[in-house]
Amino acid sequence: MRVFLCRSALLLVVAFWAASLHARDAYLHHDLKVVLNPADRHIAVIDSITLPQNSPREMSFVLHGGMKPVSPSSGVRIVRQAERQEAVPLVSYKIILPPGVHAFVISYEGTIYHPVERGAKGQARGFQTTPGIISTDGVYLSESSAWYPVFAPALVTFDLEVKLPESWDAVSQGVRALHDRGALSTVVRWKSPEPQESIFLIAAPFTQYVRPAGPVQAMVFLRSPDQGLADKYLDATVRYIAMYEKLIGPYPYKKFALVENFCETGFGMPSFTLLGPTVVRLPFIINSSYPHEILHNWWGNGVYPDYEKGNWCEGLTAYLADHLLREQQGGGVEYRVATLQKYADYVRGNKDFPLTQFRSRHDPSTEAVGYGKSLMFYHMLRRELGDDVFKKGLREFYRKYKFRLATFDDIRTTLESVSGKDLKQEFEQWVTRAGAPRLKVGKPAVSSVRNRFVLTALFEQTQPGEAFRLKIPVAVTLEGRPRAFQTAIEMNGKRLEMKLVLPARPLRLDVDPEFDLFRRLDREEMPPAISLALGAGKMLVVLPSAADGRLLQAYRTFAQSLARSGPDEVDVKLDTEIAELPGDRALTIVGWENRYLADVVASLAGYDVEVDKEAVRINRSTISRKDHCFVLTTRLPDNRDAALSLIAADLPESLPGLATKLPHYHKYSYLAFMGTEPANVAKGRWPVVASPLTVFLPAGEGETARAEMGKLAPREPLADIEPVFSKERMMQTVCFLSSDDLGGRGFGTPGLDKAAEYVAKEFKEAGLLPAGGKEGGFFQNWEDVGGDPTRAATIKNVVGVIPGAKPEMRTQSVVVGAHYDHLGLGWPETRDKTPGKIHPGADDNASGVAVLIELARGLAKGPRPDRTIVFVAFAGEEAGKRGSKYYVAKERRYPVRDCIGMVNLDTVGRLGKNKLLVLGAGSAREWVHVFRGVGFVTGVDIETVSAELDSSDQKSFQDAGVPSVQLFSGPHLDYHRSTDTADKIDADGLVKVASVAKEIVEFLAGREGPLSAAAKSPDTAEPSPKARRKASLGTIPDFAYSGKGFRLSGTAPGSPAEAAGLKQGDVIIKIDNTAIESLKDFSNVLKTLKPGDKISITFLREKREITTEVVLVER
Repeated sequence: MRVFLCRSALLLVVAFWAASLHARDAYLHHDLKVVLNPADRHIAVIDSITLPQNSPREMSFVLHGGMKPVSPSSGVRIVRQAERQEAVPLVSYKIILPPGVHAFVISYEGTIYHPVERGAKGQARGFQTTPGIISTDGVYLSESSAWYPVFAPALVTFDLEVKLPESWDAVSQGVRALHDRGALSTVVRWKSPEPQESIFLIAAPFTQYVRPAGPVQAMVFLRSPDQGLADKYLDATVRYIAMYEKLIGPYPYKKFALVENFCETGFGMPSFTLLGPTVVRLPFIINSSYPHEILHNWWGNGVYPDYEKGNWCEGLTAYLADHLLREQQGGGVEYRVATLQKYADYVRGNKDFPLTQFRSRHDPSTEAVGYGKSLMFYHMLRRELGDDVFKKGLREFYRKYKFRLATFDDIRTTLESVSGKDLKQEFEQWVTRAGAPRLKVGKPAVSSVRNRFVLTALFEQTQPGEAFRLKIPVAVTLEGRPRAFQTAIEMNGKRLEMKLVLPARPLRLDVDPEFDLFRRLDREEMPPAISLALGAGKMLVVLPSAADGRLLQAYRTFAQSLARSGPDEVDVKLDTEIAELPGDRALTIVGWENRYLADVVASLAGYDVEVDKEAVRINRSTISRKDHCFVLTTRLPDNRDAALSLIAADLPESLPGLATKLPHYHKYSYLAFMGTEPANVAKGRWPVVASPLTVFLPAGEGETARAEMGKLAPREPLADIEPVFSKERMMQTVCFLSSDDLGGRGFGTPGLDKAAEYVAKEFKEAGLLPAGGKEGGFFQNWEDVGGDPTRAATIKNVVGVIPGAKPEMRTQSVVVGAHYDHLGLGWPETRDKTPGKIHPGADDNASGVAVLIELARGLAKGPRPDRTIVFVAFAGEEAGKRGSKYYVAKERRYPVRDCIGMVNLDTVGRLGKNKLLVLGAGSAREWVHVFRGVGFVTGVDIETVSAELDSSDQKSFQDAGVPSVQLFSGPHLDYHRSTDTADKIDADGLVKVASVAKEIVEFLAGREGPLSAAAKSPDTAEPSPKARRKASLGTIPDFAYSGKGFRLSGTAPGSPAEAAGLKQGDVIIKIDNTAIESLKDFSNVLKTLKPGDKISITFLREKREITTEVVLVER
């Protein structure tokens, strides 16, 4: 968030010459020499001021109360005018200059101490504010505290020299010209030749980190040393500045600094950002809010908004930062839906206003307009002009108005000049007019004429007032065509008869399917979300009278906090105080003990959620009520504009934290938190099942089927950030390892040896040190027997390391592994019906090896980790995890007893739109929370699976007591078949997996203590040889399912499961008379059966129990 300074509160008198100072090169200059004494809250300043040549002899300035300014300059007089006693005591002075004098000195001193306070209601950031403070915790001085003479609202340049205690440092705008740390004091000088709206002075005992980024210095100032955290911010600074320079133009300053504040803030100043100690360590900040603050140096701190004519920069910054980052991750549509939903939920009645009236965000409704509507306006301009012209316009606008005031109208004229289009009407209806269009579609009809089909429908704008001029995107799904027909319909009135001539029969019409228009969404277009509750005009909170006293009191306090989080009016009553639930307001039912609990549960019946006395099941996850708190949101059955929410907790201590966090999660429909912090463990949005802007059309026989929407044309993000990992290099590895030349990398084959040599060569080129054996090479060799025909062979793991840097931690290790062997021609098992074909193993596991090598490249280039990172390409995994077992048993240099954690990369090449699964998350208590944070950082959708699975090499480490996980992109029908080929690998998905692996490995390498390893269960303490299944049912498991039973994510074509009618979502709970509690139970039962066996299967489908019989086939 860019710092917005309300200058009207500062300036008691505005001099008539102010307008002239907005002209280019007419800048007032401050040369400030400052002495700070934090212990006494004292500041002393000598300010040498130079005025523009056309300045008048008399003018006014404002200074903080108690400063008593004097001027030693000859003939210069300072006259006190008026004092204003408010939150900040301000005194107005008149300065009178001799004729022809434009330079003079003012000196003053005094104390500034305004305690930190909580931010305004509805900001939903947990931020704290102060106009200015000098204390032993730190110094924060902005123009709002008038710590320097503030003249009329003029742009200024400055030199700032600060003397501080010896352990302190100071930060301001511009470039650092002097940094002198002495035995008794520190002297720092900052110079800003770039014109500024104000001058900031930040000081504290900082540890600094610096890295060049071309002509720009990337800097980090932390209140306690943390090299790892600093490196993350320095890396991000370099990458984001490079991206925005390519998109917009040269970075306008000589440095960008991350500065850690002593209180919780999230401010963006010219050339630095000031983040609080908690904020700066939030895992998602680096790839969300941080680039937003960097971008503000172009928009807001490079080109200045003329606030009196509307703040255009927040929406543009949000679009080119927050939206762009989600767009790069494939989530642009979801971001726009959430933006439009926030407008629909928070902006009601008189809370709407035109963009020309937006100054700054102070509650959710002003944010929804000033950020959200503005963001969508820029998106519509981009869609209208095209990416190339839009980017050209951005660059020209920046070039033309750099360090100048600019308005919405200046944006319009710039875009018109580069596009040749008249945009006046667009700007008038979206910038100067409040409100939004509402769309309705009706009267669909299909007819055929000469092998062509005609689709007609009635489009209406149902909002009150005038029509908006719209270009409405539509997508028509056609029979027999994989891609939808897409076009845009121009609509200039309140009604439009749409007519499309199509090459095939239309099955489905979607209006604005990618949410490209700014409009007020229909309630059925968006899932119920927490924002619907927090944006309510009235809310009734119903407390459980049956709750015990301590929990009930915690609920009362929580209910009071809701009033500070958004709703205009909040009424709180016990469930015994109301006869029935009202239908004219938002309702929040609190507590498992609430007599109205059943009403909420009944209203949730349309979603995949179940609540019982022990747990809550949401989609595929079952979460115990013990030690957890939940938020479940739906709508009132008879009032779709009102939220009905359930908030229930097991621990009273969790409710204060939940109250603070709830506004941050406003876009979600359901939440689950664990512990007293509490930590989020589940979140999501309910599906939209009946959008009124989706129309299903009758097929040939007159029946209307719910057709899936055809594929939409792909879109490229407006800009790309330089990737940390190369998908091209990873695909080269996949293609080489899965090529016919390597023959499937079977046990003891020349192809497996070639693969080992390749991995060793890549490890060396990546910069890893060899750690394989006594000879100093990368190979860890042993003799083994296997293959078809059975043969003796020398098998080898490939081992390389990045040595740890910390003496006390370097003997400890983090292992990153991936097996490089596969099945050759089909040994020890194949799922091919015809044996003897080469099994390429592109996904299993050339993909994992590719990520392993690329990860080694990336980490070896960076600073040395605290612990040693061991990279191992395992052999023999397909033959019973032999390579990982050998490493666990025989490794001496980095023994497993000193291994803090293991990350296994196995079958990671088919991510697509799937969630990245983390198998083995139950091996340490921390994994769930760590991967939640990694998901925030990377933007990758991650699901942890705690169930114990004997799936891959991580199991060898788990059996040795090492917390270990497998990254897994999910099952597919090519598993262990000759069809597992490189052309099916998702290259972009490999980059995502590598990004996740990097965050996890860096976390493990720098973590202070060990993870809390789960105790080994008795049946896994001494693992027995793996029994192989001979019979197959043809089910595809849902690995993320954590409830009772074995849930299917699909069935193999032609399999017994398909023939029996089993399908995705079914949960098998019994085979014959054996209860099935988990995937492991299911697998163990099948191991006892053989092809031809006839079995009885009992399964659940939509809460109904069904039994069927099947005959197993050979696996």
